[in-house]
Amino acid sequence: MNGKTHLGHTARKRFGQNFLHDDYIIDSIVAAIAPQADDNIVEIGPGLGALTEPVASKVNRLNVVELDRDLAERLAKHPILADKLNITQADAMQFDFGQLASADKQLRVFGNLPYNISTPLMFHLFEYADKISDMHFMLQKEVVNRLCAGPNCKAYGRLSVMAQYYCKVIPVLEVPPTAFIPAPKVESAVVRLEPYDTPPFVAKSLKTLNQVCSMAFNQRRKTIRNGLRDLLSVEQLQEIGIDSTKRAENISVEEYVNMANYVYDMKVE
Repeated sequence: MNGKTHLGHTARKRFGQNFLHDDYIIDSIVAAIAPQADDNIVEIGPGLGALTEPVASKVNRLNVVELDRDLAERLAKHPILADKLNITQADAMQFDFGQLASADKQLRVFGNLPYNISTPLMFHLFEYADKISDMHFMLQKEVVNRLCAGPNCKAYGRLSVMAQYYCKVIPVLEVPPTAFIPAPKVESAVVRLEPYDTPPFVAKSLKTLNQVCSMAFNQRRKTIRNGLRDLLSVEQLQEIGIDSTKRAENISVEEYVNMANYVYDMKVE
């Protein structure tokens, strides 16, 4: 089997497992999350419980979503944690996070996300943004850079636009590979995402916003007039106030929302 053994569990490559073991980093992440006793909190991929244990010690109840059956069973038998955990053995990418939220209790989500699923998983979670008060994730540093990037920056892309549409994005701390077993080949970082109650710019259709961003960034070398030529003419871009000679990475979140709303209005008419 691939991977290294830690606490009797072998890390599985297909689940992208790297287990956190550095106490200073663990304490720093828990301090950033700042769990309160009655929080409605959910951990994605608790693994061997490096973050689960210190967070669970501060809350009355902790929801966990774990794909690996061995790890889910292990947590269910944990001498200290078992009574506090509500364990769901499931794929977080398919999971309905809405069922854990309640009218008076928004979710607080955290996790050390496997590198191979972090981006699609965040897109999945954005669909529940109205039910989530904040999210703390350990991610590849490069992904955190993309989440935080603004226009005119190489790291700026569809993930930047969509994340910043839904959330305020705040980098928390950087994490060296040595904090994990096995040590990954990449730098990691922790980020906080705080979904807006009301987005600063409101898209009439999130599907259309996603479509406009995907088309633009799939051809990021091209000018926007060429990248979006199937959706908007040069005249229409001018009408919206967009410089058609700009490239995808030069266009702000607000401008993407304006373009998406224009495209949506044309479909509706």
